[in-house]
Amino acid sequence: MWLSKENIARFEVRIGDINYGGHLGNDAALLLFQDARIRFLESIGFSEKHIGDKAGIILSEAHVYFRKEIFLHDELLADVAVTEVTTSSFELKYSIKRTGDGAEVLNGSTRLIAFDYERKKVTRLPEAFLTAIRR
Repeated sequence: MWLSKENIARFEVRIGDINYGGHLGNDAALLLFQDARIRFLESIGFSEKHIGDKAGIILSEAHVYFRKEIFLHDELLADVAVTEVTTSSFELKYSIKRTGDGAEVLNGSTRLIAFDYERKKVTRLPEAFLTAIRR
């Protein structure tokens, strides 16, 4: 079983998050995922640039699914869970809920790869990181 964190991040939708259709834009959705990911990593003692053994992470894939429209000043809560883990990558799943009605308004996932930025190469997930994300 892999680690899951509920209510890891709280957001209020800002004017810059709104697109020409009057609701949250796809670029803002990815920024919500990144912010939630950063807070998730910080909660277990890591960062995007440091997950141990000179490794950071690099994003290789992202999926965003809009479930309901999201509007200016909506308050949102993010849940993050680790899912598929390989020797050099892991997937995070995100569930974003509106606090006003509890509805899941957005969900998705990102695939993250362990990356040695000094050598510019993919590397193995460090054991300390694997220990931290195991339940």
